[in-house]
Amino acid sequence: MNIAQVASTVYIVDDDEAVRDSLRWLLEANNYRVRAYPSAESFLTEYDEQQAGVLIADVRMPGMSGLELQEQLIARKSTMPIVFITGHGDVPMAVSTMKKGAVDFLEKPFSETDLREIVSRMFEQANQRLSVAHAKRSHDAMLGRLTAREQQVLERIVAGRLNKQIADDLGISIKTVEAHRANIMEKLQVTTVADLMKVALAKPEGVA
Repeated sequence: MNIAQVASTVYIVDDDEAVRDSLRWLLEANNYRVRAYPSAESFLTEYDEQQAGVLIADVRMPGMSGLELQEQLIARKSTMPIVFITGHGDVPMAVSTMKKGAVDFLEKPFSETDLREIVSRMFEQANQRLSVAHAKRSHDAMLGRLTAREQQVLERIVAGRLNKQIADDLGISIKTVEAHRANIMEKLQVTTVADLMKVALAKPEGVA
């Protein structure tokens, strides 16, 4: 994985300055890079979908809550893992946020050991998600080089159709099918039909 894509920053969103300071101190003492925000709104103002990291957010804040922030990040297709901190932790809320991609819950007051373990696990998940997203982008970009007609031909090759059948399906000559087939193999950087099938059917590891 490219080093620029490795998650390396912990983002803290909490309206309680004392909590932000405590978290920053504990995390920086464990050699993490930290950026803290007093509200979900201020975090989103600076948020870039491409930034890599993990998020620790308070559940209950004035204005946008931590749960609403999670919804915003889901809508933006963020892969950033989230840990919620709360003084009002309840099981239904925890289950709901975990199903939407939160990693864990931290209940106030929390210990340095709990924080360290959870953040370590968050970074493992963040980098795994980044790796999967990068593989999917690379795979999609490779298939994206094909023209619409080439994609139609590829779909039929994958379905096991012969050149003559593909020609009949698309109303083109066999020679045109052969030309498209050659272009497809060149663009996908393969030399055999077996390798072509592998690329066309490949699903980057970790992608559901």
